[in-house]
Amino acid sequence: MLRQSWYTLLLFLPAALFAVVPSARPGMGAIPYTGGTTFRVWAPHAAAVSVAGAFNSWSTTANPLAAEGSGIWSADIPGASLYQQYKYVITNNGTHWKIDPRARDVVSSAGNGIIVSTAYTWSPFTPPPWNEMILYEMHIGTFYDSNPSDDSPGTWQTAVEKLDHLQSLGINAVEIMPIAEFPTDFSLGYNPSNLYAPESAYGTPAQMRQFIDACHQRGIAVILDVVYNHLGPNDLDYSLWKFDGYSAFDYTGGIYFYENDYRYTPWGDTRPNFSSGPVRSFIRDNVMYWLTEHNMDGIRMDGTAYIREVDIGGPEIPEGWSLMQWINNEIDAAFPEKISIAEDMRDNEWLTKPTGAGGAGFDSQWDAAFHHKITSALATPDDEYRNMGDVRDAIVHLYNGWDSQRVIYTESHDEAGAASGKCRLPSQIWWEKPTSYYSKKRSTLGAGLVFTSPGIPMLFMGQEFLETGAWHDRTPLNWTNSTTFAGIKQLYTDLIALRRNKAGLTRGLPAKNVNVFHVNHTSKVIAFHRWWNGGPGDDVIVVANFSYQGLSNYNIGMPRPGRWRLRFNSDWNGYDESFTNWNTADVSAVPGPQDNLAYNANISIGPYSLVIFSQGTTPDLNSSGSADFDDFALFAPWWQQTCDSWDACGGADFNLSGRVDLDDLSIFVQHWISQQNL
Repeated sequence: MLRQSWYTLLLFLPAALFAVVPSARPGMGAIPYTGGTTFRVWAPHAAAVSVAGAFNSWSTTANPLAAEGSGIWSADIPGASLYQQYKYVITNNGTHWKIDPRARDVVSSAGNGIIVSTAYTWSPFTPPPWNEMILYEMHIGTFYDSNPSDDSPGTWQTAVEKLDHLQSLGINAVEIMPIAEFPTDFSLGYNPSNLYAPESAYGTPAQMRQFIDACHQRGIAVILDVVYNHLGPNDLDYSLWKFDGYSAFDYTGGIYFYENDYRYTPWGDTRPNFSSGPVRSFIRDNVMYWLTEHNMDGIRMDGTAYIREVDIGGPEIPEGWSLMQWINNEIDAAFPEKISIAEDMRDNEWLTKPTGAGGAGFDSQWDAAFHHKITSALATPDDEYRNMGDVRDAIVHLYNGWDSQRVIYTESHDEAGAASGKCRLPSQIWWEKPTSYYSKKRSTLGAGLVFTSPGIPMLFMGQEFLETGAWHDRTPLNWTNSTTFAGIKQLYTDLIALRRNKAGLTRGLPAKNVNVFHVNHTSKVIAFHRWWNGGPGDDVIVVANFSYQGLSNYNIGMPRPGRWRLRFNSDWNGYDESFTNWNTADVSAVPGPQDNLAYNANISIGPYSLVIFSQGTTPDLNSSGSADFDDFALFAPWWQQTCDSWDACGGADFNLSGRVDLDDLSIFVQHWISQQNL
């Protein structure tokens, strides 16, 4: 009897030793640990799942996964090491080799997954407040110097080489066009096939993190464009399409996709199934993956109109709306400082209303209305047809009364791209002569409005040095233009410095308050007031001339009396030798009602130009570029002196109080310290 018991035990002992046990380690995808890797995947219709790779000589049977329940399969595989390639082998109506939907790296959109670690020691960084952001939309594949002999896209490393340019320009946030793995090496990025894997043609995930860290070291936040309104449609057969062998119909995609009429999108029948809990988690987790493991500072969600609706005008997809709410609630709870931007393009303020009020909960959204109204006024050939009412409406338009709830621009990848049948603004103005006087003047006038209107201003890469033509994902920037049009680049640098209030004299520009008090449809002039709390160094007056006729002694209203200093003149011939350098200068506001304001002033402004005025003076009294001992020597003789006019006291009355006192000394000392970087 005893002998028979031992015999029975020996019969069943090998099966017990080699039984597949689900992993107790958390996480989806390929999660490396010391000595091996945990694999976990969702495949609810599979009869069996195994993982094959370099660690088992690509055996389909050596490493089966165990069913956990709810369609999840997992196993810990000792010996599966970093940088080894792998695929899932799924049994259901045949055998299907599939790329891991959560692979953190892939050979290509048609290749294998790669086991990688996302561990990284990050430099300390805090993103700028949203109202102080200066966005720069960037495409990694074309943000580099061209090499005629090299038919390959730019990389994370070539992009790092250009970051000093952005830092000197004053950019403090880049918005990266989509980088999730896509078919071939060239793409705008809006056709993702592997949502968790950075595009292999751009470099490794480690190099991507090095790029992000390099941005942070230069004070630049990184915001990622993500695409969930559709996937692919190309190369999905290798990954998500009929992933576990199931589909309701031959022409539908199975577990990751809608298989009813919601599947339709303008880019193919590949809309993710927002009604499926595991698919919702797959997308939500993807957002948090970029924000945590890659330390991104925010997202820009592409085509949200096609997440909440099947097509323009409906039918609606309620589960798409609730998914966006869930994602934004998760971001707010974990990273309240990180921004979430929608690209909806339907002028819908519910996108940026709080979820508690029924909104989608985004922090901001692209304002297409601003772009279309401003560029239409700039690109119209004849002055008489420029619509100043549209310009006014573009300046004052806010979502829910908040400036930071909109992103404003005159160029973007869509509005400048060949794929959309469009081109950059200088070429819209004059296709045959995009570097003409008119193209320079009116495109920089548009830039002036972007940086002086309430909203988050955004440039499209190369705009700062007058890139022309239609942008294409195979055409790198022409960096020689950075030298050829160095003056135009300086114009953008000066505008950004004023927008960021670097000199402490234009605090009103990053605020939400705006009053367009002067609209002249005949002369094509518009003037508006920006302020935070008001007063010297805060109040800002912006005047824009949309006409070929320059104006002298042109009277407008002013909110305060006294001297208003010229901070910016887009017509300065230092920006371009063809500019007229109109006799624009400081002005004096005197009592007398004009434009429903209590004071008025006569200003001069050049053709197609924008000028900026504010009150107060800088401690850099000798215009040397910084406040130092020489400036203090000019300041000291005016101590305790009364200043009876706006040009008295040698400019030492910094706050225009009428007397040089302790407040002025405090301004001097603070400016001195900031300039000396002490």
